[in-house]
Amino acid sequence: MATKKTKKAKTPTRLPGAVKVLWRERDHPSRGPKPTLSADQIARAAIGVADAEGLAAVSMQRIARAVHVTTMALYRYFSSKAELIDLMIDTAGGPAPDLDAVSKGWRSRLEEWTRRCSSVYRDHPWFLQAATARRRIMGPNELEWLDAALGVLCDTGLPARQQHEAFLVLIGHVRSNAEFMAGRDQGPSAEQWVSVMAELLGKHRDRYPALWQPLIQGRSASRQETAWNSA
Repeated sequence: MATKKTKKAKTPTRLPGAVKVLWRERDHPSRGPKPTLSADQIARAAIGVADAEGLAAVSMQRIARAVHVTTMALYRYFSSKAELIDLMIDTAGGPAPDLDAVSKGWRSRLEEWTRRCSSVYRDHPWFLQAATARRRIMGPNELEWLDAALGVLCDTGLPARQQHEAFLVLIGHVRSNAEFMAGRDQGPSAEQWVSVMAELLGKHRDRYPALWQPLIQGRSASRQETAWNSA
């Protein structure tokens, strides 16, 4: 006689620590002293350290000193430095801008999103390295930024897949520009670089015919980019 198979109970998905930190799903301990800090306060202190000294300066020991607790006490809030950096990213980015106030169509709203997103990378030079160093769980603010951009792209009439592809191009441009701006103090300025290369290509125009016009036009684009980033 055949026996009826019983279904095994489904094992609950174990959430990564970053999810608990970013989405405020960490269990509060019922025993022991009451925490004197919040994870958000620690993340803001870590952002201050990274802004002033760079991402390499962010360690559990350094941040513990900044918030006046022991290093071991910091592990009550974060199980690793990676979790702390994840919250730093979400906190530094902040909530997405309200694009409904921009009433000139999807192009203007997307431009405003791009401008505001670029300002995050400009205000926090460590942000690019932190955000792109590894695959991360995204927090509520970061997802809000993504949702805001895709909300604008919905109005373009593009299919959903192309909306996502367009977003990847856009955020790629923002990050490439942030990387370029981060290195602007090393070597010649963008204007100097264009001027020197234009002079060289002017002397060797026949050798590099396809480069001449784009570089000349790049002079104007460089000036516009400088004005755009200082706005």
